[in-house]
Amino acid sequence: MTHPHTKRRLFSLCAALAVTAWSGLALAQPQMTRIIVAFPPGGPVDFVARTLAEQLGKELGGTVVVENKAGANGAIAADFVSRANPDTRTLWLTSVGAVAINPSLYPRLSYNPATDLTPVSLVVSNVEMLVVSAKAPYNTGAEFVAAARKAGAPLTMASSGTGSVPHLAMELLKEHAKIKLSHIPYKGAAPAITDVMAGHVDGFFGDIPGLIGQISAGKLKPIGIAATKRHPRFPDVKTFAEMGIDGVDSDNWYALFAPKATPAADIEAMNQAVKRVLNTPSVKNKLEASGAEVAGSTPAELSKTLAADTLKWSRVVRANGITPD
Repeated sequence: MTHPHTKRRLFSLCAALAVTAWSGLALAQPQMTRIIVAFPPGGPVDFVARTLAEQLGKELGGTVVVENKAGANGAIAADFVSRANPDTRTLWLTSVGAVAINPSLYPRLSYNPATDLTPVSLVVSNVEMLVVSAKAPYNTGAEFVAAARKAGAPLTMASSGTGSVPHLAMELLKEHAKIKLSHIPYKGAAPAITDVMAGHVDGFFGDIPGLIGQISAGKLKPIGIAATKRHPRFPDVKTFAEMGIDGVDSDNWYALFAPKATPAADIEAMNQAVKRVLNTPSVKNKLEASGAEVAGSTPAELSKTLAADTLKWSRVVRANGITPD
């Protein structure tokens, strides 16, 4: 017969082992990371986020989910991430507009990208391409510019909205080519592209992933790249610099940011994980097939890019007196 004291000792030991086992199990549970997207599901930023998520989960040994927090031109997502715990469990995948254009476009912006967010890594570049209807008489950006100079009335240019990268790229072309263009803002890229294909508007600057399908279908004609080098998917389309028009470079890049005050060691670990994901063939191939260009970076490089583009786009916004619709 077991002595009562021995029973109590055995019970205490079993309880302690159970607590230890449960604690170890809890610690071993995979971590969940959230990628916040400031747009509804199905758009280009959402596509990139979901392309990253599964492989990033494997790299982190946990689960990565995409959460869509659309509205207020990115402010809802930015506020949510900036107020999250200072770690890399909550990330924001954003296009350039919400972090480098909004500060000058909205004087009372509720967040400051430079102080309320911590750069993690660039993810992709989406350089702007000038397209016209397949039936348009222009075959190069130089021909488009020449026609604008000769036209009695300004040629018309669609954009996906006032203050968008397509709009600001148009303003750069006007400035550096010294031509007149009439801006026609739309509520998103899709209706703008539809009217360009129909010939109702003369041209449109757009992200290549959003144009590639209509170009492949023969409904749009690519005539100029607003970048420092030609795009690998369109090697025959010249850059504006090659046509003698400098200063039109426009890149609607996407990048990952973490909450403010996230420790540098956490940022570096996440940066390395993202780098490995972007170098994974299945991820890289899927992103490049969409027309995006994989563009990883260090946190410092992203910080430098953000500062440079904030300065660049604020000059364009102020010089042209651009205000939100």
